[in-house]
Amino acid sequence: MKNKSSNGALIWIPRLLVGLLFIFSGLIKANDPLGFSYKLVEYFEVFHITFLNSLALTMAIVLCALEMILGFALLIGVRAVKVTWGLLLLIIFFGFLTFYSAFFKVVQTCGCFGDAIPLTPWQSFSKDMVLLALVLILFVKRKEISPLFSAKAGDKWLIAATMVSLGFGIYTYNFLPVVDFLPYKIGANLPAEMTTPPGAPRDEFELTYHLKNKKTGETKVMNDKDYLKTNIWKDANWEVVGDPENRLVEKGYEPKIRDLAIQDAQRNDYTKELLSSPFYSLFIVAYDLSATDKDAINRLNALAINLTQNYNIRTILLTSNSATDAQAFAKEHKLISEVFYADGVPLKSMVRSNPGVLLIKNGTVVNKWHYHSVPKYDDIVKQYLQK
Repeated sequence: MKNKSSNGALIWIPRLLVGLLFIFSGLIKANDPLGFSYKLVEYFEVFHITFLNSLALTMAIVLCALEMILGFALLIGVRAVKVTWGLLLLIIFFGFLTFYSAFFKVVQTCGCFGDAIPLTPWQSFSKDMVLLALVLILFVKRKEISPLFSAKAGDKWLIAATMVSLGFGIYTYNFLPVVDFLPYKIGANLPAEMTTPPGAPRDEFELTYHLKNKKTGETKVMNDKDYLKTNIWKDANWEVVGDPENRLVEKGYEPKIRDLAIQDAQRNDYTKELLSSPFYSLFIVAYDLSATDKDAINRLNALAINLTQNYNIRTILLTSNSATDAQAFAKEHKLISEVFYADGVPLKSMVRSNPGVLLIKNGTVVNKWHYHSVPKYDDIVKQYLQK
């Protein structure tokens, strides 16, 4: 009985850990599949397979769903042999990507847990190696994984899990993440997120010197503190070889928003003016006008016209396109909104929709919407402007 109990624990402990972690990892990324697709595009660029860029979103939704499906299938023990094969191949694939990112210093945030739990590449690789060890245990014992249901019932649960997993990713893509982990979330004060508070710790760097003794040929490596403390710099027998290496020892405080700069066509900075207004402003964010939904732009323009005429609301179109392209687009669609420009990276983080809408007052994000879920004019008036 003791051996049987120990053998059961050997299977169930990694089974629970792997199953729950795969579900959690897939769920976090499926909460923001568009963000995960941006990360996939970074990998495509690294490996020179940019012809897959158009498939990034589909692959993101499917990969997230696959993680959740495999994790759930492992927990209920359905099709254990195939599931453990799938887990092994998937974790080897992820392990390769995280190692490549860490070793060659290319994609510096792997997106393993989306923006909820940012990990460095080496942290991600370490996590994958622990998972690989657990998956290997399950792979060796794959024929001993007992199902919780009959084969027929297990398949039904698996079909249901597949529908829910895919459906969740499709839903969040069309109606924004259920939980927003980005710095532009509802309730965030953008100017505050862009500033460093007084007294916040700063980055600490260390200089490393490579030294060589002219007489003996002895070499030493010393940091700047020891270099000064030992007075070795006064000894003419020791010389510095090459340039000192500057290394980051401790990361200081870093504002959540570091790359947002809003400009007009003449590159005049309007960031402070637009974000410090005490009145409601409607920001229509379309980071790429060539790929934006044109029908949505027309509907949002009609909304902007009503808000501007009846409540003098300032409406702004934010884009990363060139001024020439943006002005031509505005003329074609008869846009009433003022056009401003910012880098595409912060615009993608502002709202996971192209176009997307933010309602801002005093620099605080009052609400934000995917273009599929923007409320009607009367609802905006009733909920915000008449209060």
